[in-house]
Amino acid sequence: MTTHHLTHAAPSRRRRGRGRVSAPLALGAAAVLLLAACGGAGGGGGGGDVDAEFNEGENSVVNPSDQAGGTLRYAISSDFDSPDPGNTYYAFSWNFSRYYARTLLTYVGAPGEEGTELQPDLAEAMPEANEDFTEWTVRIKPGLKYEDGSQITAQDVKYAIARSNFGAQALPNGPKYFQDLLADSEDYEGPYANESDPLAGFGGIGTPDDRTLVFRLNRSFSEFPYVLIQPQTAPVPPEADRGERYQSRVVSSGPYKFDGEYRPGVSLNLVRNDQWDASTDPSRKALPDRIEVELGVDQNEIDQRLVNGELDVDLGGTGVGPAMKGTLITDENERNSVDNPQSSTLRYVNINTVLEPLDDLACRQAIMYAANRDALQRAWGGDTGGDIATQIMPSALPGADPSINPYPSEGNEGDLDMARQKLEECGEPDGFSTSIGARADRPADVSTAEALQQSLKRVGIEVRIRQYPSDTYTNTQAGSPSFVHENDLGLTVYGWAPDWPSGYGFMSKILDGDAIRDAGNANISELDDERINAWFDEVVTVEDPDERASIYTQIDQRAMEQAAILPAVFERTVLYRPPNLTNAYYHVGYSMYDYMVLGTTRD
Repeated sequence: MTTHHLTHAAPSRRRRGRGRVSAPLALGAAAVLLLAACGGAGGGGGGGDVDAEFNEGENSVVNPSDQAGGTLRYAISSDFDSPDPGNTYYAFSWNFSRYYARTLLTYVGAPGEEGTELQPDLAEAMPEANEDFTEWTVRIKPGLKYEDGSQITAQDVKYAIARSNFGAQALPNGPKYFQDLLADSEDYEGPYANESDPLAGFGGIGTPDDRTLVFRLNRSFSEFPYVLIQPQTAPVPPEADRGERYQSRVVSSGPYKFDGEYRPGVSLNLVRNDQWDASTDPSRKALPDRIEVELGVDQNEIDQRLVNGELDVDLGGTGVGPAMKGTLITDENERNSVDNPQSSTLRYVNINTVLEPLDDLACRQAIMYAANRDALQRAWGGDTGGDIATQIMPSALPGADPSINPYPSEGNEGDLDMARQKLEECGEPDGFSTSIGARADRPADVSTAEALQQSLKRVGIEVRIRQYPSDTYTNTQAGSPSFVHENDLGLTVYGWAPDWPSGYGFMSKILDGDAIRDAGNANISELDDERINAWFDEVVTVEDPDERASIYTQIDQRAMEQAAILPAVFERTVLYRPPNLTNAYYHVGYSMYDYMVLGTTRD
C-alpha cells in the first residue's frame, strides 16, 4: 500500500473477464507468514528511565502502561493524501485513521507474527462464507454510535464502500478491490449520481437489516477478509458526506473525533469521542486525552524534536532521516531508544515499459545491469537502512525467492559490460536520456534518484531528477500515466508494502496489467504482460497454498526478467521512541508502531 490523490475518479484502464472459481483459497497460511521477516525493535533510552534494549520491540511491548491522559504529539514532513478513510492509501494513514474510523475487521494488536492475524472491529464475529467463497456475510455489533450519538448501520458501511469505489466521482485514492470483486455492480454509477436513492443499483452488497452485510463476489476469493480491514469499510453517514471535502471533518466512529477542521499542510487535532464504547473495541487503548499532528515539518526538524522530547511520534512511520540515522545507531546514550526492523516495504524504482526507448526490453535491462545496488543501499542508509533486494516480494511472503537475481554483478556495483551490450541490442549504443521522479520531502528518495543517476551515467544514460511533493506524487505525478508520458518520467522512485500478507496482496496492484489506472496508478511501470496477467487470474482459483506460492514465484521471476521494477532495498527503518512514549512496539501489519496503543507519561 502507499497513496494516491486527485480530484476525479480513477477507473481501471481495462478489465479482463474473470470466471467464477470453484476451489477456495486457503486463508490462514498467508496471514501467519505475512511479515515474519519484518524484524522489529523497541526501547526507551535517550537519557530516560525506561528499561529497554536496542530492537526490543520486535517481539515485546516497550514501556507497557495503562496510564491515561496527556497529549500525544505527532509530526510528518509531508501531509495525508487524505484523512478521509475512504480516500487514502498511505500505510501511516491507514494506521492513524483508526483513531476516528472503525473498520469491519482489523489486525490483532500485538508484536510479531500475531500482528498479521485478523479480528472483528465493527463486526461482532469473523465473516461467514458460503461453500465456494463467493458470498460473505458480516454482522456488525449492536449499539455502535457516531460522535453525535446516532446509530451506525450496515447501510452506512455499504454507502462508504460505494463512495470510494464506484462511479465517475468515486474518491480517487486507495485500492479498488471492492470495485473489482463485487458482483451485480457493473452498471452502478455511484452514490453521487442519484441524490434521492444513492445506493440504487448497487447489488454487490446486500443489507437485509441494519446490522447485516452480505458481500456478493463475482468469483471465489477466500482472501476476502483481508479486504475488510481497509479504511474504506469505515461507516459514513450519507447526510454528512461531501465527497472529497468530507476530509475536512470526518464523522467519528472511533475513540477520537476531529477538534475543529483538518488544515491541509498545517495540522489535524483530535479529542476524545464520548460516544465511543470501549467495551466493543478490542484494539484501541485510547490513552491520550488529545492527539496533535503537525504537517509539513522538515524531516531533520522532526528528528531533532523527537530526540529533544518535543515530539512523540514521526507519523510517517518510515524512520528518521539520513542525518539522524547514523547518530542514533552509534550513540550509546540513544541506541536503546531505537528500533531497526526490516519492514515488508520494498523500496524500488519503476522502469516505464511504454515510453521510448524503454519500451524496448533491452534498454530496460541495460538500466538493471548498470544500477549500482551497493550505492542504492547506501542511499537508504546502508545496512541499517535496508537489505539489498534482487527480487520483488519480501522474503516473509509465501513464494518469495531470494535467489532470484537475473542481473548479478561483483560487489553489487553493476555489470557495465552487460549494460553496454544491452544498449547495443536496443539500438542505443551511446546511451539515452530520461527523467526520474522522486518525492522532494523524502531525503532517501532523492538520494536514491541521485545514486541511480550516477550509476547510469557510467554507460551514457543521462537522467534528469524531477522532484514532487509526497501528497500528490502517487496520484498526480508518478501515479498519472498521462503526466508520466508528458514529462518523460521513465523512472520513478517508489515504495510498496502489502495490502495484505500474500503475493496477491503485495504484487497485484504494481504488476497486474488489469491494475493500470488513469490516476492513482500503482502499476507505474505500466507492465501489461500477458503471462503475468494470466497468472494473477489463475492464482485466485487455486486452493493449494504451495501451488499458489509457486505461481507467485513465477510472477516475481517474470517481472524481474521484464525489467519493470528495479528493486533497491527491503527497508529497515530506524525508529526513535522518546522515553515518555508507552506501549511502543513494531506492528508488522502496518510496518510501523501500532498507533492505537500508544500513550505518554508526560502530563
